[in-house]
Amino acid sequence: MTRAAVIGVGAMGRNHARVYQEIPDVELAAVADLDLALAQEAARLRGARPYTDYQVMLAEVRPDVVTIAVPTQFHCPVVLDTLEAGCHVLVEKPISATLEEGRRMIERAVEVGRILAVGHIERYNPAIIELKHRLDDGELGQIFQIHARRLGPFPSRVQDVGVVVDLAPHDLDIMRYLTGKEVERLYAETDRELHTMHEDLCSGLIRFESGILGVLSINWLTPTKVREITVTGQRGMFLANLLTQDLFFYENEQAEGLDWNHLSLLRGVGEGQMVRLRLRRREPLRAELEAFVAASRGELATIVSGQDALTVIELAQALVRSGREHQTIVLKAQA
Repeated sequence: MTRAAVIGVGAMGRNHARVYQEIPDVELAAVADLDLALAQEAARLRGARPYTDYQVMLAEVRPDVVTIAVPTQFHCPVVLDTLEAGCHVLVEKPISATLEEGRRMIERAVEVGRILAVGHIERYNPAIIELKHRLDDGELGQIFQIHARRLGPFPSRVQDVGVVVDLAPHDLDIMRYLTGKEVERLYAETDRELHTMHEDLCSGLIRFESGILGVLSINWLTPTKVREITVTGQRGMFLANLLTQDLFFYENEQAEGLDWNHLSLLRGVGEGQMVRLRLRRREPLRAELEAFVAASRGELATIVSGQDALTVIELAQALVRSGREHQTIVLKAQA
């Protein structure tokens, strides 16, 4: 039986507590939050012990795995304390407030021989998993562009970072995961329309190795949530709706059996069939925590590593810098 705990039981932490309770062979042993009422309520609902001091909880309960869902600015000290207590850690994204803090966390996890996973939950979305399989199988042919749209209203829970650091890591991670490529350069335009301290709108252009173009549209200004990824290539376009876990393929009817150079010169692109692909829907958080628990037991499981998470934080910070300075940021020299 794996003993689990959650530090920080706000909106996301409460869901982690619920899912741990639902996983077979996992006991949700404790929850901790500075807000006693939140800790007591989460503990009452899930049959766990409540704490306001997470260090006392770590010493008394000695959990095997811990989710850390506190504000980003506190990730580093809480993660380091939890690793020192001998626990495997899953920290909600973004991994850290600064690159230096992220490196310290990664290095310490290696030193103490514990897993440091990061909650990039979209990696476990069935639509993204299926899209990755189909791209790896070459069903789209050459990939030209990947476009991510993550739009919605302002979340009152977020006060310490802007929309880029809060939301862009999801889609930057997805783009790297789907393409298997690193970023060469990027450019962003950002604005602060309603937020008092940080940007709440970003439009970014990202050039990947091998010439794939990424387009990123994110904001906290749209009154309804939009979570979409489109991948355009030689044989057509995939559209993944991450909210509904739907995946569609729009065929380029002219592409079959033709070399793209020949196609572009003589026939152009034509509208073909649209296919809605059948997926087995499941809760991404359940899949994420099951993989984390399996990895903590030494089983083969796919987790988002600290290094992957740190890379997307570097990219997100480069987008913020580009938006502030109105300059293209070069991250990797072209061969």
